[in-house]
Amino acid sequence: MAVDGVSGSSGTGMGGIGSSSSTLAGNFDTFLSILTTQLKNQNPLDPLDTNQFTAQLVQFSGVEQQLKTNEFLQALMTSSQNSTNINAVSYVGKEVTANGDKSELIDGQAVWAFNAAAQAADATITIKDAQGNVVYSQNGSLAAGPGQFVWDGVGSAGMTCPDGTYSITIDGKNLAGHDVTISTKTVGVVTGVDISGDEPVLTVGQNQIKLSDVSSVRVPG
Repeated sequence: MAVDGVSGSSGTGMGGIGSSSSTLAGNFDTFLSILTTQLKNQNPLDPLDTNQFTAQLVQFSGVEQQLKTNEFLQALMTSSQNSTNINAVSYVGKEVTANGDKSELIDGQAVWAFNAAAQAADATITIKDAQGNVVYSQNGSLAAGPGQFVWDGVGSAGMTCPDGTYSITIDGKNLAGHDVTISTKTVGVVTGVDISGDEPVLTVGQNQIKLSDVSSVRVPG
């Protein structure tokens, strides 16, 4: 199902709790039936011991309480899942930054975010196409901290690359020649949301991004 960029169903994936409730309900009814039958067919000369009867009543109360607890948990988790799905749908049309190295080149622009653990005096940016071919590389320096790299889609050979998915790697060394850790993030506009699984998945171009991987959201423009 796909409606306004949203696909999937509102299933909550709570099969485990649903199964437990069904089992408890069956045990509850069976227990009640056995207890009633036992009371009706007591031997007048050897009635049920008071302690045994009390223990059975305690068990009866425990099963009933567990059943109600499971029903409450199921309702609570269903509400939480629905709230998460509604929140995910609101991401459609917004620009997100998420863990990953892939971004979409659209109309001559692809954007990545990065974060350098320290200043990189010698940094190399490498961009590859979906087949793993290097289409662009650039050398320079990077300041410590977060930053953003915007690529215009022009390859190192001067040819304009077609729109599509591209990946980036950034390697850097400090003045002493030691490696600097530089992490990358994908940046793009959400065009759809899949809520059919346990966690909503955002569609950004051809990429599928889990909601939990998103680090920031903003309105583009």
